[in-house]
Amino acid sequence: MTKPQAEKLVVAISSRALFNLDDSHEIYQKQGIEAYRQYQIDREDDVLEPGDAFSLVKKLLNLNTLIGKPRVEIILLSRNSADTGLRIFNSIEQHELNIQKAAFCGGSSPYRYISAFNSHLFLSTDGQDVRKALENGIAAATILNSKQANMDDYKLRFAFDGDAVLFSDEAERVYKSQGLEEFARSERAAAKDPLSGGPFKEFLAALHMLQEEFGPDNSPIRTCLVTARAAPAHERVVRTLRKWNINIDESLFLGGQDKGAFLQAYDADVFFDDQQGHCESAREHVATGHVPHGIANLMEEKS
Repeated sequence: MTKPQAEKLVVAISSRALFNLDDSHEIYQKQGIEAYRQYQIDREDDVLEPGDAFSLVKKLLNLNTLIGKPRVEIILLSRNSADTGLRIFNSIEQHELNIQKAAFCGGSSPYRYISAFNSHLFLSTDGQDVRKALENGIAAATILNSKQANMDDYKLRFAFDGDAVLFSDEAERVYKSQGLEEFARSERAAAKDPLSGGPFKEFLAALHMLQEEFGPDNSPIRTCLVTARAAPAHERVVRTLRKWNINIDESLFLGGQDKGAFLQAYDADVFFDDQQGHCESAREHVATGHVPHGIANLMEEKS
């Protein structure tokens, strides 16, 4: 799906990604929906603690202040009912987050409203909802519990894996089925052929448009490609981004090295990767979103 150009960058987020709802979720799992409902009602005025995507949302909303007009919108999508969700909106107000639109789905999956809100990105702690969003052409990631949250400054630093995230998984399929040597040969032969877009292409394009509004020297948004590729397989990536007319601020071609230390050095606010193993390493250093898309995840599901 190619999303038409919009006046706003729209990010949809689940309530459990925005706030720490571990205690109430445990009540739901062990005691059922009615106990959960009463638990939330009894604590309507208790402000929820930030969740794993809270600092990212805070920085995204701050872009509106920096640019001087509403160019970023956050949508809350929740399996709560409006009744149990009142505590969430009270917490949004107490944390001074400018979030005005929401869908409370009363136990059902909220993924079907992502496109209706014209969202460029969906962040959730529910992997099944994330997969549904990806199947419907929306950039989506499962936010993992992380030890790090970057609130040191106002700058917003996004980091992306390449294959199966920004790009399609066509090259990764060659690697998985035929090995590294054939992957390298195939990428050299196709160096001038742009890769197809992956699930995060349109989100990256929307970020790029926001960056251009600030100008090349003043943008608080930074983007970084962090890929296991190395020369000569880097050439196809460079030519693909050039064909898309999208500039990436920094590109790290690591040749299979562990990504965690590099993400920490980049000071990423969030990193998106399709491979669970890379995500487990990265989450020790930065906030991380797993993108359950492409051949690596298909193979994992079958194993």
